[in-house]
Amino acid sequence: MSDRPRIFDDLAGVAGGAISALAGLREEAEAMVRARIDETLRKLDLVRRDELDAMAEMAANARAGQEAAEAKLADLAARVAALESAARPRK
Repeated sequence: MSDRPRIFDDLAGVAGGAISALAGLREEAEAMVRARIDETLRKLDLVRRDELDAMAEMAANARAGQEAAEAKLADLAARVAALESAARPRK
């Protein structure tokens, strides 16, 4: 016969089952809390940090493109003015 009574083995099995059940409940509770937070953020019409960073990067790229276009336009305007002054008939 074994040194331990069978009741200890049964108690250990019940305790193990209870621990795994509690772990499952914890995961389910965390998922529910995350879902509630996401729902609340959607209702408040807030944005996530990664979305804000992406929009800031897009705005910076657009600003750089606009500045480059303005510089090119100024250069072209200067060249047109120079060509017009050179093409004017002199008296």
